[in-house]
Amino acid sequence: MTWPKPRDEVLAMDPYKAPLEGRRNFLRLDFNENTIGPSPKVIEALNKVPQNHIAVYPEYAGIKEALIENLQYKGIHINQFQIGLFNGVDAAIHAIFHAYGSKDDYLLTTEPTFGYYSPCADMQGMKILAVPYQGKNFEFPLQEVKITLSEKKPKLFFICNPNNPTGTKLAAQVILDLAHESPETLFVVDELYEAFGGDSLLPISNFNSTKNILVLQSLSKTAGLAGLRIGFAIGNNNVINFITRVTGPYDINSYASTAAIAALSDQQYIDSYVNEVLLAKNWLQNKLIKYNIKHHNSGGNYLLIWPKCSSEEIENNLRGEGILIRNMSKKPLLDNSFRVSIGTREQMQRFWKALIKNKNIN
Repeated sequence: MTWPKPRDEVLAMDPYKAPLEGRRNFLRLDFNENTIGPSPKVIEALNKVPQNHIAVYPEYAGIKEALIENLQYKGIHINQFQIGLFNGVDAAIHAIFHAYGSKDDYLLTTEPTFGYYSPCADMQGMKILAVPYQGKNFEFPLQEVKITLSEKKPKLFFICNPNNPTGTKLAAQVILDLAHESPETLFVVDELYEAFGGDSLLPISNFNSTKNILVLQSLSKTAGLAGLRIGFAIGNNNVINFITRVTGPYDINSYASTAAIAALSDQQYIDSYVNEVLLAKNWLQNKLIKYNIKHHNSGGNYLLIWPKCSSEEIENNLRGEGILIRNMSKKPLLDNSFRVSIGTREQMQRFWKALIKNKNIN
């Protein structure tokens, strides 16, 4: 019996897998989401969406303007032609590979890092060059990256900064210098966790002169819109043009559009949540230090923890307490570790109380 055969690259690829169901009734400390929800302004705006608007294809007027105004508040100046709108940053990542990745081109990235980069490269038939982070503090492998950029001239270089899951931070100026030295490579800087102690490229980038840098940001981690899917790519207007050519005309739904405009208008709410997360992260680290529990803390709204018992045991025990964490044991360099997302101090106190019930944690 014959059947329609997909491309060989699709047959061979290992797709990105993440738990999609059964998480809503737990304290979700597994996927680095906002743990309290969006600004009341977002809920108010969504409640005002007229019924008949749901029957109409989405309109996007106002989203780019809201982002531009929000960035101006932070002293960053861009124009609407330097912004691409996507159904979450995942869709932006997919579009970048679709627009730029060809069979046998090189993707340069680091490891361990966000797991979606590799499947996107695989589906295009690209070759993956994954350079490991270095040492117990997961330092960025700068010299190895420089050599690889020079020798292999990869089409794409994906940098998660701060990196998920290691929290590794790379100075924005270092990335800018690398991009100047490798103009044939598109540097894609995934800044989803930048608000939690990172160093954004946006304040120092001139996308007219440095055309090979693309910055990704979203409203999932800070503004609490992960369920509505809205992401941004910011860069040279020609690069934005190319990657938006391979997307659908209505990829972002009307509710996401409305929510994004409302969220971007309430930076004070976002700042307050980020500050609470950073305080809670410091509180949890002090507990881990006091109890001599091996952990790693750098950028991002998460920590890596190595228990003396198996990380799978911790994962199961915490699930029994209504708390989800992410087992990292299958990631390179992270054997028997787990990642915990940071929420409010009250939520981290609940996590801590459940964690130390296990006598083998340290």
